[in-house]
Amino acid sequence: MDIVEQPGGRQDGGTGTDGSEIELVYRNTVADFAGALRVRADRTGTARRKKWMFGIVGTLSLIGGVALLTGDGPDVARGVGFLVGGVLLWGIGPLGPRLQARAFRGLLEKTGETRAVVDGTGVRLTATACDTRIGWAVQPTYAETDELFVMLSEDKRAVSMTVLPKRGARSPADIDRLRAVLDANLRRL
Repeated sequence: MDIVEQPGGRQDGGTGTDGSEIELVYRNTVADFAGALRVRADRTGTARRKKWMFGIVGTLSLIGGVALLTGDGPDVARGVGFLVGGVLLWGIGPLGPRLQARAFRGLLEKTGETRAVVDGTGVRLTATACDTRIGWAVQPTYAETDELFVMLSEDKRAVSMTVLPKRGARSPADIDRLRAVLDANLRRL
C-alpha cells in the first residue's frame, strides 16, 4: 500500500471511520449557501464582531438622525440620511447572508450537480467544472444545522467553508455515519 500524505487525515490512504465512504449528491442552492453564511456568522469571532458593529453603528446612526431632527434648528436632510443609514445597517445584519448568497446565484447554477465523497482523509467535491480535495486540517471545525453540515476554516482573513446538504444523503443512516466521521476528524462548533 502506498503511503499518501494527507494534511489532517490518515496517512495510510484509509477511508471512513468504519472503512467506507459516505456519498452525497446534490445541487447547490441559494438557501444552502445562505444557511452556511448564517452558520459562519453565528460561530466565528470575526463574523460575530462584524454583526455587532453593524448593530452598534446602526443604533448610533439612528440616534444621530433623531438628534438632528429634534435639535435646535433641525437639519432634515442630514437627519433623514442618518435614519435611513441606521435602518439599512440594522437590516444588513439579518439579511446579509441571504443577500450575499443571492449574489452567487449564477455561479451556484453553473456548478450543476455536486458529488461529495467523505472518508477518513477528508472530502472530495466533484462538480461540473471542478474536482477538489479538502483535507481535515484545512477546515478543522464544523457546525450542523437541520439541513446542513458546514465545515469551516479558522483563517481570520478569509474564512473558507464547505457546505454538505443533508438532502444529498442516500439514507438517514448516511447522515449519522457522516456525523460520526466529522466528529472523529473535526471539532464541532
